[in-house]
Amino acid sequence: MLNSQRSLSELPKMSGPSQAERAVLEEEFNWLLKEEVHAVLKQLQDILKEASRRFSIPTPGLENQLKQENFILGSSTMDQVKGVLTLQGEALTQADINLKTAKSNQVMHFTFRDDKHWKLQQIQDARNHVNQALQLLSGRDESYHFKTGAEVNKLMMTDDVVVVADGRVMLQLTRARNRLTTPAAMTLPELATSGLMKMFTPPMPGDVMVNFYINLSKLCLTVYQLHAMQPNTTKNFKPSGSSVLHNPGAMFELNNAKFEVSQVHKVECVVPWLNNTLIFFTISLQLCQQLKDKISVFSSFWNYRPF
Repeated sequence: MLNSQRSLSELPKMSGPSQAERAVLEEEFNWLLKEEVHAVLKQLQDILKEASRRFSIPTPGLENQLKQENFILGSSTMDQVKGVLTLQGEALTQADINLKTAKSNQVMHFTFRDDKHWKLQQIQDARNHVNQALQLLSGRDESYHFKTGAEVNKLMMTDDVVVVADGRVMLQLTRARNRLTTPAAMTLPELATSGLMKMFTPPMPGDVMVNFYINLSKLCLTVYQLHAMQPNTTKNFKPSGSSVLHNPGAMFELNNAKFEVSQVHKVECVVPWLNNTLIFFTISLQLCQQLKDKISVFSSFWNYRPF
């Protein structure tokens, strides 16, 4: 039987980079830290400033700097709900909705009150994360000299959860993207008592609830039609939990009254600038990762240890 145990002296020697190679690598790495890192940071800032501009709130006296855009809500499967939404940055400034009721087949018409605008929290949060990323980047202008790759990685993002907690660039960008791709789950009582229900004229009837949210590049409207359950209904009553979209048959209790969702209508419209913003986030995250990967390649040489 062959002896599988070999002494260290018998193992093949692994040769690391020579002194000349190390000198070249060190020169390239210094160029990376001095020139390329700042070029990437500048590119990131330009992209994120453009993204932030899309989100911006109109400045008093400059309300027209963000144009109001009208979007027609549509669905290929139903015509019970139709409408036009007016979006200005993060605010829905007007909603004009027609709802055909299932019982009477009549069309109800609702619009936002003139004194009300509805802030889309997802867009607001995404904008805040973008601005935090910009703030992190602005603290390292071209006069700043990065001394180590670890310092660059710490600015981008690190795998250390403790360090990440103070908010690195990639973390902020990931959070911004997630706010647009992942709508908040809500319970039916939360929807029923939402400030959105007080936005309309005439007021929404008690058997209708609505919700607006962003899903990727789409602005979505969900309309719930309800029916009141018998007061003594307890045997089959199962309150629904949180969800982005509740299905027919979902139940909830509010002010000692029980309700069940009888119909759900979802209509949506594509917002082109939201799609562009998601592309900005993807490009920015790729730039961050590419920079981290380059630094990782150099670090593998510095951390080299002969066998």
